[in-house]
Parts: sequence; structure tokens; C-alpha cells
Amino acid sequence: MKTEAALCFGGNLGDPVIAFAAAIEALARHPAVTVLRISSVYRTAPWGKLDQPEFKNMAVMIATDLAAADLLAFCLRIEREQGRERKERWGPRTLDIDLLTYGEAIIDEPGLQVPHPRIAERAFVLAPLAEIAPTLVIGGRSASDLRDALASEEVMRDDTETARLRNASAG
Repeated sequence: MKTEAALCFGGNLGDPVIAFAAAIEALARHPAVTVLRISSVYRTAPWGKLDQPEFKNMAVMIATDLAAADLLAFCLRIEREQGRERKERWGPRTLDIDLLTYGEAIIDEPGLQVPHPRIAERAFVLAPLAEIAPTLVIGGRSASDLRDALASEEVMRDDTETARLRNASAG
């Protein structure tokens, strides 16, 4: 039985939109993953470490037969294939993939926490997530309610980059 999972992509080095398209393609090629919905691309001010370029962020809903730990391992592999180097927390990156939710599961293991422990604090996660899964319940509240509580002018939908993503994903 497939489980729906929510992923968030982020990046601010190189061309994040091309990295996002490659990640979506890698997910779609996996025999145990079906890509269900992809959000628009959002421009976001840096978070955590402020002296770096703005980020691009987006969300992806998938259905998968992979266990949560195996899905996370696959996402980390995609990150590495896109040049991700983990040098500093909240630092610049080519591609970051966070596993936000995995069905209704609550997982608290070393290296894997689902729902993502800081999801309700991050407008840059909630804006794209609420676009594609507004009624998804996280901690008793819908993604759209959580987004609205954190609405920020620092998180803006980028129609140009979204069109680039659609074109790159289609090609």
C-alpha cells in the first residue's frame, strides 16, 4: 500500500530550479515512487544563516511503497547527485530535500523525525506545501492554517522560475 509523503526542496547555489527538476525526475523514475503534485517555486530570504543568497523553495507530494527511512536515504542520494555538500548547518546548498510528512506517521529516530520538527516555524516550507496540500493536517492544524499564521513577505511565489521548472521538467 502506497503512503503519501510531502517533501520540500530548497537551494541557493548553482541553478536550484534545474536541481529541482532533476530531483523530480529522479523521484519519478523510481519504481516505488509516484509524483502526485508539485508546487510553484518560491523565493525566500535566507533562514538561520543570513549572510548568503536568497533561496528557492518548492514542495512535492508523492506516493511511495518505500519505508520512511528508505525514502529519506533516496532523497539524500539525490541531493549528493546534485552536488550537495553538508558543510554548515543552514548554509548554502545546491539542493536540500526535507521529508516533511509520511502519511500520518510520527517518527522520532536518530536522523529521521516526521513530521519535520520545525515545519510549523517555516513559512518557506508552508507556502509551497499549502499550495499543493492545503488540508494536510500537521500537529492538529491544516497546512493552509499554519501557512496563514506565518504569512511573510519574505516568501514570494516566483512565476518565472515556476515556468522554468515546468519547462525543465517537461523536457
